[in-house]
Amino acid sequence: MKKQIQKIKAKLKTPEYTKILTLRTIGNFLVLSSLFLIGKTFYLPVREEIRYFIDRTIQKKYIVVDQPYHLDTTWDRDGNRPKGLLAKALNLKDVEFLLPQDPNFSLVIPKIGANARILSNIDASNEKVYLDALNKGVAHASGTKFPGESGHIFLFAHSTDYFWNVGTYNAIFYLLNKLSKGDEVDIFYQGQRYVYRVVDRVIADPSQVEYLTRKSNKEFLTLQTCWPPGTTFKRLLVFATRVVE
Repeated sequence: MKKQIQKIKAKLKTPEYTKILTLRTIGNFLVLSSLFLIGKTFYLPVREEIRYFIDRTIQKKYIVVDQPYHLDTTWDRDGNRPKGLLAKALNLKDVEFLLPQDPNFSLVIPKIGANARILSNIDASNEKVYLDALNKGVAHASGTKFPGESGHIFLFAHSTDYFWNVGTYNAIFYLLNKLSKGDEVDIFYQGQRYVYRVVDRVIADPSQVEYLTRKSNKEFLTLQTCWPPGTTFKRLLVFATRVVE
C-alpha cells in the first residue's frame, strides 16, 4: 500500500501530468465562461418568452388604467368564475392592471404586459447618452414629435454596444415581435392617455436610418428594438397610428 502511494505521488510530479492538469483547468474555465456569457445574453429574452407563454396559456388579460386598482385574484376577469386549474395551481393572476410608471411620459402595451417610463429627447446618435437612458426605460428620439402633435414619434429600447451586454439593458421590448396589426399601444404624456393601433412592422438593417427620419402628416408612432432578441444583428420596427375618438 505504501509503495502504491509513493508511485501515485511520483506520477503527480511528472511534467506530463502537470501539463494535462493545466489544459483541463483552462478547458473547464473556457466552458464555464462560455456558459456564463450565453446565460447573461439570453436569460432575459428566454424569461420573457416563458412569461408570455404562461400568460397565453391561462388567457391572462392586462388592463390599462390611470388610477390604482385592486382585484381579488381568486376570480377571473368576469368576476364570477374561479381561476383555471393552471393559474390556481401556480397561484397566478389571470387579470392584472397596468398603471403607467410615470403619468408624465410612459409606455404601456397590454398584449405583452409591457410598462415602462419614457425618457424624452434622447440623442440616438450618441452611444453614451442612449445606453445610459436604456438602463432606465424607453428612449424617445430627440427631434421626433410628442403625443398629441402631428408627425412622427420614435421610441426605442433594448439596444447595446456589444452582444454580451444585451441583458444589461431594459427588457421592455423583448416581446415586441408578438404585436400584430390592430394591437393596442398606449402612451401616457403629461397626464393624458394616447391610444395607438399597430398597422405594420418590418425587420431592417441598423444602417437603415430612414425609419428614424421619416416624415408623416398624421400622428405616427414607431417602436424599435434589436432583432433577434439577445442579438444586435437587425432592428425590428413596429408602426402604429393614433386612435382619435
